[in-house]
Amino acid sequence: MQAPPATLMAMDPGRTEEEVRVSTVELFFDLVFVFTLTQLTALLADDLSAEGALRVGLIFTVLFWMYGAYAWATNQVPPDRFGRQALLVCGMAAFLVCALAIPHAFDRSGVIFGVGYLFVVVVHSVLYAQGYGWAVLRFAPVNALSALLVIWAGLVDGLLAYGLWFAVVLIHTVPPWLVRRSTRFDVRAAHFVERHGLLLIVAFGESVIAIGVAIDPAQLDAGLLAAALLALILAAELWWVYFAHDAEHAEHLLAIASGGDRVRYALGGYFYSFVPMLLGVVLYLLGQAAFHSVLRLGPASLRLLVAVVAAAFAGVGVQASPPRSSLGWCCCWLR
Repeated sequence: MQAPPATLMAMDPGRTEEEVRVSTVELFFDLVFVFTLTQLTALLADDLSAEGALRVGLIFTVLFWMYGAYAWATNQVPPDRFGRQALLVCGMAAFLVCALAIPHAFDRSGVIFGVGYLFVVVVHSVLYAQGYGWAVLRFAPVNALSALLVIWAGLVDGLLAYGLWFAVVLIHTVPPWLVRRSTRFDVRAAHFVERHGLLLIVAFGESVIAIGVAIDPAQLDAGLLAAALLALILAAELWWVYFAHDAEHAEHLLAIASGGDRVRYALGGYFYSFVPMLLGVVLYLLGQAAFHSVLRLGPASLRLLVAVVAAAFAGVGVQASPPRSSLGWCCCWLR
């Protein structure tokens, strides 16, 4: 996922950071990626247990790492020509394979998931090579090793499988944290913030679709209508929490930060904090608190307090309605 050295940033000396905006093919890519969120929601709805939540967390963290890798890649190698756009479509196909295998990624579809993930890695490496050639060898072997470990996990079960998944998460998350102050990397702030903001918008849209799909029209009554409207209001409030203030200030902070600090903010704010933000309401607020802390956007005590309240109400909601019911399924997004 790492960006190339700053010395390689002069791919197009005439292009300024402000001119590099999110393209339609990147938004199309995000629509395919968000299907993984739909699959993970369904997976958790089928197994509302600690083990089910653990599986969802592991799968999502591994997939979101490579989503972030593509976001960094297009930040540095804009998909402004057919060859790069074709590679992004190939990346979409690979993510789609992973998404389709998610329901049984820890049993019979584990190898399929791993092979799809390997193709995700390969396509990403080829895309980066379009702009930087052999510089991809700085990160491609590590990503490939992670994919091979996921394939291995698909061939085994039990504690060994979980151990391999945890190893992949550690490989992805620990080394970048240790070198996050490196000045060898850079980020185009406007594109980077816009890309992740659009991903949040698409994810919110997926939650709205889930509301409609979950409700049986034949059973529509005042209670279900109220639940649907409350879920929509909740999604709108989550939108407001980030977009009313944080996005603009985060972009400004990234733009004025030095190379090493910019990478630290990008990793801390848009990977480590975004993982919980995309996983659900309670974790969203905890991720927001972390986002504020990393990017120094102000106190996060109110978000932490609301997260505690949301956790309490989410627990009540899960206990009060069967997971298979329309209301219970809608509330699964509160995971």
